[in-house]
Parts: sequence; C-alpha cells; structure tokens
Amino acid sequence: MQNKAQLSNTLRRIDGRGYKAYKDIQGAYDFGNFTLYIDHVQGDPFAAPSRIRVIVPQKVAGFRAELYSSGARRKGLEDFLTRQIAKSIARIVKGNRGTGKSGQITVISFGQQMLNRTSVLINPEAVEARLSMGLPAQGRRVLAEQAIDMFFNELPNVIENALIYKNLNSQDLLKQVNLAEDQWVLRKKLEEMGLVAFVANGSILPRRSGVDDRPLERDAVPFKSPPELEVVVELPHAGKVKGMGIPKGITLIVGGGYHGKSTLLRAIERGVYDHIPGDGRELVVTVEDAVKIRAEDGRRVEKVDISSFISDLPGNGSTRAFSTDNASGSTSQAANIMEALEIGTSLLLIDEDTSATNFMIRDARMQALVHKDSEPITPFIDRVEALYEQHGVSTIIVIGGSGDYFDIAHRVIMMERYIPRDVTKRAREIADEYATNRRNEAVGLPIRITHRCPIPQSLRIEGRRQKIKSRGLDSIQYGYTNLMLDDVEQLVDVNQTRAIGDIIRYAMENYMGDNVTLREIVQKVHRDIQEKGLDIISPYKDFHTGDYAQPRPQEIGAAINRLRILKVKQLASEQ
Repeated sequence: MQNKAQLSNTLRRIDGRGYKAYKDIQGAYDFGNFTLYIDHVQGDPFAAPSRIRVIVPQKVAGFRAELYSSGARRKGLEDFLTRQIAKSIARIVKGNRGTGKSGQITVISFGQQMLNRTSVLINPEAVEARLSMGLPAQGRRVLAEQAIDMFFNELPNVIENALIYKNLNSQDLLKQVNLAEDQWVLRKKLEEMGLVAFVANGSILPRRSGVDDRPLERDAVPFKSPPELEVVVELPHAGKVKGMGIPKGITLIVGGGYHGKSTLLRAIERGVYDHIPGDGRELVVTVEDAVKIRAEDGRRVEKVDISSFISDLPGNGSTRAFSTDNASGSTSQAANIMEALEIGTSLLLIDEDTSATNFMIRDARMQALVHKDSEPITPFIDRVEALYEQHGVSTIIVIGGSGDYFDIAHRVIMMERYIPRDVTKRAREIADEYATNRRNEAVGLPIRITHRCPIPQSLRIEGRRQKIKSRGLDSIQYGYTNLMLDDVEQLVDVNQTRAIGDIIRYAMENYMGDNVTLREIVQKVHRDIQEKGLDIISPYKDFHTGDYAQPRPQEIGAAINRLRILKVKQLASEQ
C-alpha cells in the first residue's frame, strides 16, 4: 500500500500526458483516516468512469453495532449513508471540468425505496463506500491539478460529511434505521394475522406524477381505513399502528374513475419494498412475493402450460407447452400468471385497465351467443377461486366494469374521493338482486403448475458480442438479444435491472442444468445473494462494483422468461 503523497507525486508526473497514463495511479493509498482503492481506471474520458472504493475504519467512522445489528437495520443504515454521500457530492464536488465525464464523482442512483445495494457496506471493522470518478482531462491529456483537487479536497470532504457518525444527523439516521426494522417486522406479521397487505392510517398514497414517485405535496387525502377492515399492529419503534388489513382471499377494489382505485393498488404493489421516511407509504406493506399481472402484447412465451386458462385452440393446437414469439393480450396474461405461480407467489395484483378484457370476463350474453366449444379462453373470473382454494394464492383486483366479480369476491372495497369503504355486504345484495346467470366454465378443473428447466446452451452468448449491459430500468442487452422489461412493473430501480443481467450470467454458469427447474435456479441464486452478498454475481474478479441493487426472485424469473433466446424442457405438472 502506498501513501497519499505517492499518489500526488504520480499525478504530477503524468500531468499533460496521454489519458492512458492514468493507469499508473491504480492501487491502494493510505490517507490516514481512510484507505483509497483505485480499482479500475477508465481508458478514455468519454468511457465509463473509473471505479474507486473508500474504506473508513470504525474507530474513525464511529457507528455503533446496534445500528446494523440485523439485516433490516443494516439495509436502513447503508441506504441512509448512500443518500448522504449523494447529498455531499452535490454540495462539495464541482462537477464537469474538461472533456467527457471529467471532474465527476458519483454514487449509485436511488428512488423512494430502501434496497440492499452494493454502494455502501458496513461491518464491525469498517464502512466501505464505492464510487465512480471521472478522471479529468483536456481533450485526452491528463489534468493533474484538477485530479489532485478531486482526490485530496473533494473526496475527503465528501467522506467527512457522509461517513463519519458524529457529523451526521443522528436523529434522522436512527429514524430510518428504526423504520426499516418496523417495516420488516410488519411484513413478517402479515402471515400470522392472515393478511396479504396492510395500509396504515395517515399514509399518503398519491404520487406527484407518473414519472415522479415522490409523494403528492398538495391536496393529498390521508388514508383512513374502513372500520370493518381496521386492525392494530404493534411495532418495535412506531408502537401501536392502526390501518387497513386486507385478508387472504379475493378482494375487489371498485369505485368511479379518478377516485383512487389504481393509486391504492399501486401502493400495495410497491409495498413489497421498504420506503424511506417521508415517502408517505412507509407503513404500506405487502407480502414479499406479491406479483403484479398484466397483459403484455408481443412478448415471447416459451413452453408455458397455459391450459388452465386457454385450451382447445382451433386446429387442435395444444396449450400444455405453449410457445409464441408474439403473444396476444390474453395469452400473455395467462402466461404471466402461470410463470408467477411457477416461480412462487401468494398474491396476484391485477388492474382491469392493463388487462385483456376477454381474459378477465365472459358475460352471460356472450356465453349464450358464443358456445364454450368455440371459445378456448376460460376467463379469470372462473379460475380465481381455484387459485385460492387449490394453491392458496390470493388476488386483489381493481375492477370498474364488471359486477360479475361480486359473485366470487370475499370482500369489496370502494374508493370514494380517495377514501376506502367496505361495501362487501352491499355488493353481495346486488349480486343476489341482479343475478347474471352466467355459467362457471371451469367447474372441477384443476389448475396445473408445470415446472420448466432452462437449457443452458440456449443462454450462452456466442461470437463477438458477449456483453451483458443494462439500458435504464426496462432493457438489458444480452449479447445480440434485447431483453425488454417494460411491463415488469415491480422493478423500481435501474440498479436492480443492472443486477439482473449479471444474475442471469451467474445462474447460467453455476446452476443451470438439464433437470434443474427455473424455480430452483432462482431460489439458489437468491440464497447465494442472501448469504454472500450481491458481490457474488459480479463478473469482475479484480474489483467490486458499487452499482447493484437487489431484485426479488419474481423479477429475476420474469426476466429469464422474457429472453427471446430461452429454450426449456418441461417436467411433470403439479396440481
């Protein structure tokens, strides 16, 4: 290990030389209160920034063990420190100076969710922060004095302001750590209470816009549970919290347009993640394996058994191993449900607005006109009870156009001006008063879950383009294949998408085999990440990246299923 004076001397020695001379600074440097690791040096000012790590010993950082004594508390603390780094960078770092990315210091991006990330890691010995740095250049010539300013002034100030406990707002820090623990406890309590979701009274559910996930600042109506669904939960730090508990089973969310139906479902959908203080949805919590289902026209489907919903295609086409390069709305929605069941879920979330109409309902008049013998689709209304009774899978549905669902719902919640009411009793009265006389077209038919084994050779990247690269939240370049994730709605962070790309590579290299199911593969990868950290998926052997965020097993499975090069073989189905 070198000292910081040696770094300064090297920078001055290469001043004005070609950009590749920066390679000379790669290595470790003792700065006294912290150690700087320059792990990777970019080859060009326009290339991806250089990778650095900063390790601050706990005797300097001063974080008490109780702040990271559990997985939940550690996540809360590491997330808090990541956000502090970003704030300090914005305040201290001058930014672009020179060509390309010159002068930038950056940390991983983030949103309203608290996620396990690789940007900051804490343990009893030290705090480690992983950053990117655009080494400064004029044209393609080294700017040594500006680099010295970044390494010796800006970076130490960022560390001092963001990674030293005594310099932080200890109340804000403890608030977030305690909140992370409360959210973890609340999610664990759902099962023992027989619930699939909980929405605390006083929550602010509306967002600023479709592209701004922060809470609505003005005119937002605080959430208030209907008395019939109100429950009390005791949490370690928040104490007794009242809110709406949604029990297991089939729940409808109804109401007029713009009264908050989809807003409530969206909050429940995002309740699989923890949220930061001030988000408004801090105590909106959902079972961790909940999956949002929608129609997804045009997606590829590979040998999925959708026969529980679609069968007897014209021309005697089988749907026990259905494949297509261009799925319709109904076939894609059926495939999405079966794939979710295959990976594992206890709750489906569905919004009528993003569903295929002919998949959701076939009313009595249409049944009378088009005989079942001529209709291959068994609508969701005729399968939702079997999902719960046969597989224990609950469903929450936003519905505004079909009262036929009243016949099978366990409870009905109506949104009026963003206030929920329990109208279950009235919905049942209406169902009795206005009988539809539609027939259940799936009586006695079991729902089969058929497991599939990815064929490793199908996912190998051959030829010159062996790169896996994420492109924002919704796209991954996987060799020559563009993997689109636009309709995987519970992805919330671009760094989750980046992680998924490398997870697929890791899974292929370590776990895919002739008789290993997709569920087993995803479970094994998830176990490795839980036990060894996200670094396990990195393809880099000489340094660790700071730009991963942990995705759920459900999104990992969804991504693999959407690879257009995927080939599988089926195993026997379970009923």
